[in-house]
Amino acid sequence: MSATADFLLELLSEEIPARMQARARNDLAKMMAEALATAGLDHEGITAFSTPRRLALIVAGLPLATEAVSEEVKGPRSSAPPQALEGFLRKTGLTQDQLEERDGVWFARIDKPGRATAEVLAEAVAAIVRDFPWPKSMRWGAASVSPASLRWVRPLHSIVALLGEDIVSVAIDGVACGAATLGHRFHHPGVITIGGAHDYVEKLRACRVLVDQAEREGIVRAGAIEAAENAGFLLVEDEGLVVENAGLTEWPVPLLGSFDPDYLDVPEEVIQLTARINQKYFVMRDGAGKLAPHFVCTANIDANDGGAAIVAGNERVLAARLSDARFFWQQDVKVPLEEQAKKLGQIVFHEKLGTVADKVERVAKLARWLVEEDIVKGDGRVTRDVLADEAERAARLAKADLVTGMVGEFPELQGVIGGYLARAQGEPDAVADAIRDHYKPVGQGDDVPTAPVTVAVSLADKLDTLAAFFGDEMFPTGSKDPFALRRAALGVIALIRGNELKLEVGEVIRQGWGAPSGEIGETLIDFHIDRLKIALKDDGIRHDLIAASTDWHGKFDGRLDRVERRASALQGFVETDEGTNLLAAYKRASNILKKENWDLPRVMATRGEQGIPQTGEEDPLSMVEEPAIARAVADMALGSAAPADAPAEEAALTEALDRAEPLAASAIEAEDFTGAMAALASLRAPIDAFFDKVTVNDPVAEVRARRLNLLARFRDAVHRVADFSRIEG
Repeated sequence: MSATADFLLELLSEEIPARMQARARNDLAKMMAEALATAGLDHEGITAFSTPRRLALIVAGLPLATEAVSEEVKGPRSSAPPQALEGFLRKTGLTQDQLEERDGVWFARIDKPGRATAEVLAEAVAAIVRDFPWPKSMRWGAASVSPASLRWVRPLHSIVALLGEDIVSVAIDGVACGAATLGHRFHHPGVITIGGAHDYVEKLRACRVLVDQAEREGIVRAGAIEAAENAGFLLVEDEGLVVENAGLTEWPVPLLGSFDPDYLDVPEEVIQLTARINQKYFVMRDGAGKLAPHFVCTANIDANDGGAAIVAGNERVLAARLSDARFFWQQDVKVPLEEQAKKLGQIVFHEKLGTVADKVERVAKLARWLVEEDIVKGDGRVTRDVLADEAERAARLAKADLVTGMVGEFPELQGVIGGYLARAQGEPDAVADAIRDHYKPVGQGDDVPTAPVTVAVSLADKLDTLAAFFGDEMFPTGSKDPFALRRAALGVIALIRGNELKLEVGEVIRQGWGAPSGEIGETLIDFHIDRLKIALKDDGIRHDLIAASTDWHGKFDGRLDRVERRASALQGFVETDEGTNLLAAYKRASNILKKENWDLPRVMATRGEQGIPQTGEEDPLSMVEEPAIARAVADMALGSAAPADAPAEEAALTEALDRAEPLAASAIEAEDFTGAMAALASLRAPIDAFFDKVTVNDPVAEVRARRLNLLARFRDAVHRVADFSRIEG
């Protein structure tokens, strides 16, 4: 067994932004793995580390040299022009007498001797440093005047590259390479000599550097929870903040701080956002769920005073920020939202689509219409008229907070601030809640509003945005969606599904923007269908059943809610024996009819001798509503009623269709798709028996036509429930 050694690589630099560290670890490990694979070097695994100042990895169990290999390369035919042979010789570096001819083709055998692993690693490290895919990088020092100079996320100071205990010399201009690194910037700023991969982690730990990101995250997480619990509160857990604090520290020390309880009259989201975004602090709540006047910060030093000075400094900074926030709040609450809304005419929604005030006007009318048409239903709290007034009022005020000082300072809180202001200024709770939540759902996993006023405003806002941009042919393309139209459509679908709304997207858009013309309107509806298909697939509904429920009768039937319920019912049906067998019979019938080019509307138009005489006047029976008479008229027109001497199986299928068709039609009309599938299930036994005992292609033309008509009737009865031609199997 050949000797192996572990390889250590550390790239020491100025502070690496916390948000870039996870990707950098993955990229470093991936690039090294690819370089080793290209060289034919096996290993026992790669572990990557990061801290604010260093990016490192350890490759375990590397052989000390690559294996010698012999490779055979196929060349041109021996009868090929001389230029082809000359090119092959240049490529391989051989002469013609070193080639082997077999079956009229030249072959070259190229022997590659083994290489020292240290050489391979030196080249790999140099390439990694040169080509590392930082989202942002920089040049520094005197060499930065040249565009060919080294780039790194921050100035790169040194490289540690050790194979076993031996230094792998990496030639990179201006960067020291060896076995020396630095410890913690404050606790141990001096030079440390690393012996190899075996002592790297522990030597740095002794110098107050924890290189393992997961270990630092664990300390931040547990320390923040403990600090909150020791103070008698519950931490508001925030995993993103855990990762960020671990990425900002090499020796994390969570510390408890406080702020003046008087600041709690500011909306709590403002306090949380100030603490989290600006200061990277955790916040906590009391037993009643209210925000507590305390926070946890993470120091990068184990201070001699237990962190008292650090906490005091952080408390002063947070107090200043909260004081600013309270000033904005106190100023904003004095101005009615109705007054603020008048300023929206000065804000451009889009240069082609007018101002935010224009949008608000459309959304307000559409929100009222959704309630008045009973698409968004009330919850019994108020009458429909009051609900419509509240929806319009909320829509007219929903964007007013965009011009407030609070949203100017905290743009992430648009809507939330409006909700607080509306409540403080005496607006009804339903209006304030709708203003607060009308942007929801924002993304996957976000809460879907269910309060009627909120649903009306949220739906109107999203549909207006979609109609506006699609109407001006500003569509999402590929991965580009600058106006978040895909997110808006997913929000519409979530609102429809979450509230069981019977809403036709096209009709709502016509109410808000007038009828979208031609392809634009169709494109917008198709856009929603595509998003719905994705959502239904995520819920486990088969793609072919979604297609069978969407492309019903060759086109979308107008209501997104029907698609889901039809597809769900269809999935439950086709997974039963009745559904499986009926699908097989449907496909068999369709194939026969296709082969015979047999279609009922064409038959009705061309076989007048079997139907009711055409007088040029309206059929006197066309208005008959009695189902039995209507079926008799249809049978007469098609010549498909089974005569007395017809086989029992043919008569049984005819009778089964007589029963199933009106039941299925009635169920579809009532949007009872499960009931429609149950009606189809009754056809399973008769159609199986028909195919078993009856010859469709009878030599007597009239009999053959009657049976083909019966199969066409069966196919169309099934097809009226769902497009079974789309179903696989």
